Order: sequence, then C-alpha cells, then structure tokens
Amino acid sequence: MQSNEGLEKSSNVAPPHVYHAEAVVLRRSDLGEADRIVTLYTPQIGKLRAVAKGIRRPTSRLGGHLELFTRSQVLLARGRDLDIVTQAETVDSFIGLRDDLWRAASACYAAELLDRLTVEHNPDPAAYQLLVATLGRIAADRNPELAVCFYEVQLLGYLGYRPQLHHCVHCRELLGPSANFFSSAAGGVLCLACGQADPSARGLTTNAFKLLRLFQSGDYATTARLRVDEPLRRELEHVLRGYAEHILEREVKSAGLLDTLRTVS
Repeated sequence: MQSNEGLEKSSNVAPPHVYHAEAVVLRRSDLGEADRIVTLYTPQIGKLRAVAKGIRRPTSRLGGHLELFTRSQVLLARGRDLDIVTQAETVDSFIGLRDDLWRAASACYAAELLDRLTVEHNPDPAAYQLLVATLGRIAADRNPELAVCFYEVQLLGYLGYRPQLHHCVHCRELLGPSANFFSSAAGGVLCLACGQADPSARGLTTNAFKLLRLFQSGDYATTARLRVDEPLRRELEHVLRGYAEHILEREVKSAGLLDTLRTVS
C-alpha cells in the first residue's frame, strides 16, 4: 500500500513547463508593436489564450501557422499570466476559406459561437472535432449555410443547450411532423396550441421542424445532399441564431457581417 507521504508527494508534482497541443485559432488581437494574443481551442485543454511573440514581424516563423481558423500543432511554454506560443506547424489551413468572403464570414460565425459559449480550460474533445469538421465543410461543401446550421444544433447539444424537438416544452405532448412553434426562452418546440398562447414563440414550418430534427440526429451525410430553398434556409438561420443569442444574452457580431454580405450579393 502506498504511504500517505508518497500520495502527498505525487499530488504536488508540477505540470510541465512546456507542452504540445493541437489547436484551432478562434480569435486574434494585437499586443504591443509585434506580438499577438491568440485564442486557441484544443481538444486536451479546451479554450485558452496565449501570446505569440514577434508574430507580426515579417521574419516571424509563427505568422502563417497562426492565421484565423488554421489548425496547427503548437508548442507552448507556461507563463505567469498567459502561456506563450514558441512553435507552430500547420496541420490544415482550410484553404477554401481564404479566397471566399462568404465562407470566411461563415467560419467567423462558427468560431465566435464556440468562443462565446465556452469558458477557458474546460476541454470538450467532441466540440473540437465538430469545429474541425465544420471548418472543412464550410471551406469545401457546395452549401456552407447548411453546414453552419448543422454545426449550431450539434454544438448547442454538446454544450448543454440541446433544444427540445420531440415533445412540447410546455405540455409535453409528443410532437408530430407538422407546423409548430419555436420558443428560445422555453428551449425548444411548442405544439400548435401552446405556441399560439405564447406571444414570444415564432412559427415553425413543417420542413424546418424536420430539418432541425435531422441536424440533431447527427446525420451530416444526408444533410449535405439536401437542396434547401432560400425561404427555408433563412427560417432555419433565424431560429438557430435567435436561440443562440438568447442563450448568450447578446448578439453574435459576425452574424452582422453575414447579413451585410447577403444584402450586397
């Protein structure tokens, strides 16, 4: 049997000063004349902020590996306030996001949603894998808008905000494949009777209801084959964005960029 002294000693082992992580860059902000603070999302640690020293200098070896939405292997050194990125190597740059403003704005929305919904140092490997898969889909799929909707439903489920889509959130009646209502405040779908009595609920068409259930099932292969017309796509977007912003109690800033791009396209 291990002695108490041995247990106490092992519990006091300091974490390594330097560590590796795979990460996606969610956000960046300039620091001083040459540095940047990067917000990274990793499967092992969750979200973290770190300093990339000298990254804005033309000779920096970090620059191209810590672009927004880039998936990289990074080496970090623990610091007093923020850890420091000492090395980085690109795993996937999601090249399709680099020359298409609409796809880049969609990636901004996906990254901001994850950033706003999570706290630092709370690992969620499933959310990380979902982010990586979604960035690839936004970069390459013919319908990046559906990839974003699928991501929203799946991410909200992973993080504990799974909307109720099978029973009325008020009366608990089993919901059939028909027109219903959606209530962000109640956290899901209302039957026709309960929805009509709730002034904050919005109408939900049968097709939108079916698609939300498909997204929640996790079947992206079927989702990617769908052809969704503009009114239905906008309905899904409004429902999901409204639900996310209700949870956040604030607007998602990058959603405004998507709206602007849509009006000028």
